[in-house]
Amino acid sequence: MSKANSSKNWIKGHVKDPFVIQAQKDGYRSRAAYKLIEIDKKYHIIKPGIKAVDLGAAPGGWSQVLSNKIGATGRVVAADLLEMPPIKNIDFIQGNFEEEKVLRDIQDKLKNLPVDLVISDMAPNISGIKMVDQQRAIYLNELALEFVKNNLKQNGFFLVKSFVGADFEKFLNELKLHFKKVFKIKPDSSRSRSSEIFLLGYEFQSKA
Repeated sequence: MSKANSSKNWIKGHVKDPFVIQAQKDGYRSRAAYKLIEIDKKYHIIKPGIKAVDLGAAPGGWSQVLSNKIGATGRVVAADLLEMPPIKNIDFIQGNFEEEKVLRDIQDKLKNLPVDLVISDMAPNISGIKMVDQQRAIYLNELALEFVKNNLKQNGFFLVKSFVGADFEKFLNELKLHFKKVFKIKPDSSRSRSSEIFLLGYEFQSKA
């Protein structure tokens, strides 16, 4: 199949996707919102008034869910390399999470206080070379985990998108060192053809 035909088929499938249609009805910026909603419904990781960080936030589907559930009494800091239009109750930082300045900006917004929840939907720009893309994804996972180790409260939660492949098990084992439980989740709203999987670190155990 040519690249053009493949692209046309993806667009047709996307337009007919029930989660895309529902997102338009519910006012969510992306169908990804339902992945977080589904996970939270089962594991109850989002609570009113908590402090949370949303990494890889654009276009803002997950941030919208956080804003609705946490409310004005909580605090949410979101970050992405891409621009994200404003969302109520969300402090947004545009920049590359790999850069020290962005990390400092997030911590400044949080007043250097620990958070209850970190969620990461960060993903690399796809090169088409599966092994390279997967290793790049794991690298972003590791960056997010490093942030978690320095900024998450005792018994806090960490939700991260990952991809099965080289170094996935190594990252999974690293997660298990820092949380009471780690769950592997494939939400119903995640496309079956996608190799993405979500890892939930449940109840952070600080080594400090």
